[in-house]
Amino acid sequence: MLLVNEEPLEWHDGMTVRDVLCARNYRFPMLIIHVNDALILKKDYDTTTISDGAVVKVIHLISGG
Repeated sequence: MLLVNEEPLEWHDGMTVRDVLCARNYRFPMLIIHVNDALILKKDYDTTTISDGAVVKVIHLISGG
């Protein structure tokens, strides 16, 4: 089990950051992702695996003018 923005999400072996984003339907192009307080770069979403029990924070950046 993972915590994604303080909400539980079922974990599976080999789960990546991209899998979490898809499971939670996060599609906004400007996101900041932390896994256990480590910043994950966008280029690493498909290759960064997440361990069972991890804490994932997804932050939406707001821009405008």
